[in-house]
Amino acid sequence: MQTRCIRIDNITAGKEALHFAGELIRQGEVVAFPTETVYGLGANGLDAAACRKIYQAKGRPSDNPLILHVANRSMIDQVAARIPEKAEKLIAAFCPGPITLILPRKAIVPEQITGGLSTVGVRMPEHDVARALIAAAGVPIAAPSANISGRPSPTTAESVLVDMEGKIPMILDGGACDFGVESTIVDATGEKAVILRPGAITKEMLEEVLGEGSVVIDPALVGADSVPKAPGMKYTHYAPKAPLTLIEGMPTRMVRAFQREIARLQDEGHTVGVIASHEVLQELKDTVPADLQADYGHQGQLPAIAANIYEALRSFDEKGADVLLGEGTTSEGLGLAIMNRLHKASGFRTIQA
Repeated sequence: MQTRCIRIDNITAGKEALHFAGELIRQGEVVAFPTETVYGLGANGLDAAACRKIYQAKGRPSDNPLILHVANRSMIDQVAARIPEKAEKLIAAFCPGPITLILPRKAIVPEQITGGLSTVGVRMPEHDVARALIAAAGVPIAAPSANISGRPSPTTAESVLVDMEGKIPMILDGGACDFGVESTIVDATGEKAVILRPGAITKEMLEEVLGEGSVVIDPALVGADSVPKAPGMKYTHYAPKAPLTLIEGMPTRMVRAFQREIARLQDEGHTVGVIASHEVLQELKDTVPADLQADYGHQGQLPAIAANIYEALRSFDEKGADVLLGEGTTSEGLGLAIMNRLHKASGFRTIQA
């Protein structure tokens, strides 16, 4: 299969490409498209056979739920059996935006995309190209991230092409994603709102809308025999090819901790890659070759770190590094989403600075 990658700089100029992509979706094909979080791999969310093509392209386990992407409120009503009051408040406050709500599903939603659950994840993306594609297709679009399952999610069309060339007919290139980590997933079906996956919409932001103490973070680690309610809860995700060790602790101790670990690993014959802040890399520039460094932004600038972290992880896959060292950040606010993704990396372990 030949994969076409079409750049869309604005909706008006890209009208013909969007119409063609929407037609592909209606025909049961898979199209990759940009959102404000990461690129999605989309198919008709009401067509079980089309959604199976997503699983095939990703190599994704079929019991891992997919999220339905909608263009407007009427599409939410099309797939949700009811919308609890707390969900109504979150829709009003954050949609369109980087939030996914777990809602009771209607029978129109195939069981194949919900992992057999009675609920479905629904999201209204903020990206103009994403919403224009959904409107062109005329159906909710089921879409996980547009990467091979277990690899870091792509935030550029170029990264999508690396994983999906020859597997899907079309990629819509809308430029680099703004947020860089997947949407916050909130289960809105119970007494309290439960964060199942952290993202750019933080616990603090949710509580500003729902009230203090009304939002909890799901502490459970889903076991091998459990049924996940949302993507990212059961299987290894976001992982580069080389195992990652995360160095956490006081920023003032970070450089020395990196120096010790780099020296130990190099003495053992490893090729070490480093993903860290601009400040740490400045001190390590003579320790690790420049092509084995990835600068994810300045310390404490969480939006920039979130936007860069996946591309930083992916950048090492072709560089020959057999071990990676990463700099941890705060677990507050957006930092919770960043640390969640790093903690899920393959071969992950931590060192305290």
